Amino acid sequence: MPPYDSESSDEEEEYTETNTLLGYAAQGASGDAVSHLGGFPAWIDDKTAPSGALAKCKVCNGLLTLLLELNGDLPEHFPGHERRLYIWSCRRKACRRKDGSVRGIRGVRVSKGSSKVVEKKAQKPEVEQEEKPQPQLGESLFGVNNGGSAGGAANPFANPFSSGSNGRASANPFASGGAGANPFGSAQPPAKPAQEETKKEASTTLPETFASKLRVSSPPLSTQPARPHEPWPAESDFPPAYPHYYLDAEYETLDAPSTPQIPANARMEIDTEGSGSGGGKEDKEIFESSLDKAFQKFADRVGENPEQVLRYEFQGKPLLYSDADAVGKLLAAHSEHGSSSNAKVTTVGSRGGSGMPRCQNCGADRVFEVQLTPHTITELETDDMSIDGMEWGTIIFGTCSKDCKPSDVPEGEVGYVEDWVGVQWEEVAKNN
Repeated sequence: MPPYDSESSDEEEEYTETNTLLGYAAQGASGDAVSHLGGFPAWIDDKTAPSGALAKCKVCNGLLTLLLELNGDLPEHFPGHERRLYIWSCRRKACRRKDGSVRGIRGVRVSKGSSKVVEKKAQKPEVEQEEKPQPQLGESLFGVNNGGSAGGAANPFANPFSSGSNGRASANPFASGGAGANPFGSAQPPAKPAQEETKKEASTTLPETFASKLRVSSPPLSTQPARPHEPWPAESDFPPAYPHYYLDAEYETLDAPSTPQIPANARMEIDTEGSGSGGGKEDKEIFESSLDKAFQKFADRVGENPEQVLRYEFQGKPLLYSDADAVGKLLAAHSEHGSSSNAKVTTVGSRGGSGMPRCQNCGADRVFEVQLTPHTITELETDDMSIDGMEWGTIIFGTCSKDCKPSDVPEGEVGYVEDWVGVQWEEVAKNN
């Protein structure tokens, strides 16, 4: 087993570490009070909640139940943005396997002036840019290093979703210092008097290192009519919440592949007659035709870290539960199975480069960010042993590649956008 589940020394074993962060359900928080499974949501700004329309199942119009809230800050990709991701699901059995019974919401607040600073820096000649080493994704977002440990090497099992307790600048503005804290480090050098006010405002949101590496423009003004806003329902109006779990996380580790050693004096006998029931060619073809290779790969990959409840890699590739359903056909060429897929990679209609539908708010491509795995169901339904539980194999959440905000929400204020969710349901046994 990989190190997360191992209590013994694994110094002599070899592992392959991937770029995917795995989340694990935990009873207690180790610094991050934002990311969690189940329970009730906490908004970026206590004064601003999403429209109540986003709380409803599109099938039955009943209120949904929270599956996941995740701190989604990505200062390397979106400096000056505060982000949170929410996945909701309808608990009614009649709504399962229907579009709209699972929904994903992205909350975002763009710091005042950050878009102008990024645009201004982007216009500078490349020769003027100061080359500085970029922080790793895990270090900025989750507080983990390339070795998979959180909060420094002293504790390999600390919570990467936390703000960190080692004295470094926090990547999570919500865990320490509040929304007004500066998660991006030191201030800018003194500015000229004529530019002092603009520089002062920019220095609290965006260091030059990030601006010099990005080419980001403000989202285009939308001609869409104002969005209807419904009050968010009271907590007591929602169905009973799932149990609340905090999240621990570390980078995925896989057992290094081993090549079986065949003894030099071994002999292989091949059945060329194809008769009998002893596993001839016919039996082999029947077995292979009944084997869902995508599901087998999913099961094998998840099985190496069986207690994972989520997989996170912004702009990464989702791990498909199946490549035969609607979601699988949509994403197969852009998933972990893509290298062996015969699907043609194209951009058709409203589909983006990831295979997901484009952002309905700004038109940009959507990218993979996070997916839930079957062990989430085990954790959330631990107190409910009925046979009418959740039936999905994985829930894939794709978000806007530009992290756009609603056009009618000014900079400095919180807005919520519905992003794409693809649900791959468990296979239903067919009666012969």
